[in-house]
Amino acid sequence: MRRGVAALAAAALVVVAAGTGASGHPQPGDWPTWQKDLGGSRFNAGERQITPANVDGLKLKWAYGFPKETGAPHSQPAVIGDTIYFGAPNGKYNALDAKTGAAKWSFDLSTVGTGWAQVRDGAAVSGGHVYFGDTRGYLYSLDQKTGKLDWAERIDAFPGATVTSSPIVFGGRVYVGVSSGENLMGKDHPCCTFRGHIDALDVRTGKVDWRFYTVPEPKQDGTWPNGVPRYGPSGAGVWSTPVVDPVTRTLYVGTGQNYSGSGGHFDSVLALDTATGKERWTRKMTDVDTWRRECSSPSPEDQKFCPNLPDGTALDFDLGASPNLFTVGRQHLVGIGQKLGVYHVLDARTGKIVWQRQLSKPMPGGGLSGIQWGSSYDGHRLYVSTYMGNPGTLFALDPANGHVIWNTPAPADGCTTGGAAQYPKLCKLGHGPAVTTTPGLVWLGAQDGKFRAYSAEDGKVLWSFDTLTDIPTLNTGTGRGGAIAGGGGAVVAHGMVYVLTGDMFTPYPNDKGPVLLAFGR
Repeated sequence: MRRGVAALAAAALVVVAAGTGASGHPQPGDWPTWQKDLGGSRFNAGERQITPANVDGLKLKWAYGFPKETGAPHSQPAVIGDTIYFGAPNGKYNALDAKTGAAKWSFDLSTVGTGWAQVRDGAAVSGGHVYFGDTRGYLYSLDQKTGKLDWAERIDAFPGATVTSSPIVFGGRVYVGVSSGENLMGKDHPCCTFRGHIDALDVRTGKVDWRFYTVPEPKQDGTWPNGVPRYGPSGAGVWSTPVVDPVTRTLYVGTGQNYSGSGGHFDSVLALDTATGKERWTRKMTDVDTWRRECSSPSPEDQKFCPNLPDGTALDFDLGASPNLFTVGRQHLVGIGQKLGVYHVLDARTGKIVWQRQLSKPMPGGGLSGIQWGSSYDGHRLYVSTYMGNPGTLFALDPANGHVIWNTPAPADGCTTGGAAQYPKLCKLGHGPAVTTTPGLVWLGAQDGKFRAYSAEDGKVLWSFDTLTDIPTLNTGTGRGGAIAGGGGAVVAHGMVYVLTGDMFTPYPNDKGPVLLAFGR
């Protein structure tokens, strides 16, 4: 028997139970962050209705369609009681009956500010309010029962600023990261001046209590080859969702690469005081990493706008995945995946590296072979998936030392069976979304359009559903699935399983619009 299992299971129960209302104390009806618990486990310990023995009886119960003109859905749902909450790519935020999909209320983001907006993060639901961000840099609070706007605060008005980080609620504050797409704005843009940041806002008013910038204020340091002013250092956006240790009141989050120059807390793990935002420690995982869109261009003229390309440090090796908090023996640890394919485990008190495991070969200029989104911890094992790792692979790791207990590559027939077989040039064998676990099961979607449940014990596929097919919906006639990636990590609650399908990074033809699927027995 592996050492520390009993202690690990006990620690998992403590973290999973640590939901928090506005007072900071646990509230049984809360979903205070991306996957319910403050520690980022993505493990729903109470979901025992679906087991390895009966998962083959899982059936599609209902589907909700999204307009095909508005793009792919990325707002992972939150489920409280009989209601499911999620954002749509058409600028609406919705509440439906979790069992039937019947509409309860909808909020239109266009009533706030100007310009078109999408929701690309999952909500936190706490103290009777629903918190989420949008692609214009706004953070919202809605009344949980009615969908009425409590407040909306634009936490970054920079062009291209976006909130993909899901908020987390703790101790009377809502914490959220901000990033931007400034490094994609092209050669005529005076790249770059955006500064990533993590904010703490008052849950009642939306006013910022503190802000932590990931880079110093950029300054002009010359011009680009076309004469456009060059600024730096910049970037280090916070794409991922923070986690919180409620005992030490420490917030942990990962950051992305520089857009220009080199400096600040890029490709780093941050440990911040939840009350003040002051550093407890920071740990940089890449020595130099400066990347903009031109770094991936084959054009020699474009490459002149990527000064780090010749020395091999134009990497795009973000820490874009949400961390996991767990305990081995008496040691409190924080684990996080990186786009270079490494899962890092650090001492949560000091930031000292405890162990690291390389799970896929690095792919510079996008990091697509690595760990893109979140991992899961069920009290016994860590479950980590790689994206396009030739093929992408699901791993079960020993949390004490990173030993690989089992690994399951994306099934070899994924691109030759089901809907993906029609598109052999588009289909890839990889995993985009975060991993989710429930007792005995690991839930993971893939680029081949399949949504699968694996055995937590040995990694065997126990159930699969091909989403790349026409699917009747409750609201748009017929929808169609596709790749499962981005914010499409599975949500399991009250005997139901929910997943978004139709991701834009593997653009299967779709003339009907993507869907949210709800499964039950």
